[in-house]
Amino acid sequence: MQVVKMKRYFGKYGGQFVPETLVAALEELERAYLAIGKSKGFKKEFMAYLKDYAGRETPLYYAKRLTEKAGGAKIYLKREDLLHTGAHKINNAIGQALLAKKMGKTRLIAETGAGQHGVATATVAALFGMECEVYMGSVDVARQEPNVYRMKLLGAKVRVVESGSKTLKDAINDAMRDYTANFKDTHYLIGSALGPHPYPTMVRDFQSVIGREAKAQFLKAEGKMPDCLVACVGGGSNAIGLFHPFIKTGVKMIGVEAGGDGKKRHAARIAGDGKLGVLHGMKTYLLEDENGQIRDTYSVSAGLDYPAIGPQHSYLADMKRVEYVKANDAEALEAFHTLSECEGIIPALESAHAIAHAIKIAKKLGRGKAMIVNLSGRGDKDIAHVIGVEGS
Repeated sequence: MQVVKMKRYFGKYGGQFVPETLVAALEELERAYLAIGKSKGFKKEFMAYLKDYAGRETPLYYAKRLTEKAGGAKIYLKREDLLHTGAHKINNAIGQALLAKKMGKTRLIAETGAGQHGVATATVAALFGMECEVYMGSVDVARQEPNVYRMKLLGAKVRVVESGSKTLKDAINDAMRDYTANFKDTHYLIGSALGPHPYPTMVRDFQSVIGREAKAQFLKAEGKMPDCLVACVGGGSNAIGLFHPFIKTGVKMIGVEAGGDGKKRHAARIAGDGKLGVLHGMKTYLLEDENGQIRDTYSVSAGLDYPAIGPQHSYLADMKRVEYVKANDAEALEAFHTLSECEGIIPALESAHAIAHAIKIAKKLGRGKAMIVNLSGRGDKDIAHVIGVEGS
């Protein structure tokens, strides 16, 4: 009998650059994903939780007033912000937690930046009766206090990380160390389409429900395919979830990275000055200094403040299938206010980067064209931070 194997690389990107002690755990996860996660029974159960617990399918909303303000192509919003916990993160969290439960794991660990993935992991741990610990950099803890409380309320322990830049990168470092030491009873629920194989593929598959829904909804609304897709890209799960079902079509796709202060401080790996390297178990584009050390990154948005990018995004950039651009803090903050005032929808700061670019290109695309913007999360979590940044 032939053993089915998953592809470990997207072109030259991806792989499994981990300590030998973790190889067995990752091989166990790959076997379980192929045997259980790909089965009809698992998919049926997963989709039932997405529908009855998370609130799928999410609407595809025509933002009429935003479209009028932008003055060009129609702007549709894929409303992942309406999901339980307030972001797309719950899709992947349910999928991985359900798989971990069937593998006999009793404990979940996770990393988080903006806090939404931490909340989603704490939520599914409560749902499935599992222990939960979430690693979060102290800088992110300070700017995402509401989500820290939500995690604790849901029964999770929040491990505050004080090393390095005290942000998402360092939270992942500590979570990886925990996983290496405790993988026998613990599943590391990685929140984005990154890390060592099989995580980038597995997370993408769980998030692809976004793109499948959006494609069917747009065809129903407009009778054709969209002209353009736009999504913000930190690690890249919301973007790859929207993009993947459209890859074999002719639809233009744009990933929006964090341009930071618009000068030297940013988190733009592909649209900025990223280089090929290895981080967190994968080969991909990342930001490093002149000595080859991982560089400190910066964004007003905690969820985009990461020095590397999911390996499939690096591959899609090389293939010129997806265009990667950047929006800076000022543009994202302006879009944060614009969407709120035009549509009564407060976006997450991450999503505001995508909104900013959609507004920028709408006139260029022109009337008669239409785009889908992935509204990956809601902005409740960011209000206190925005008040602090803007001083009002």
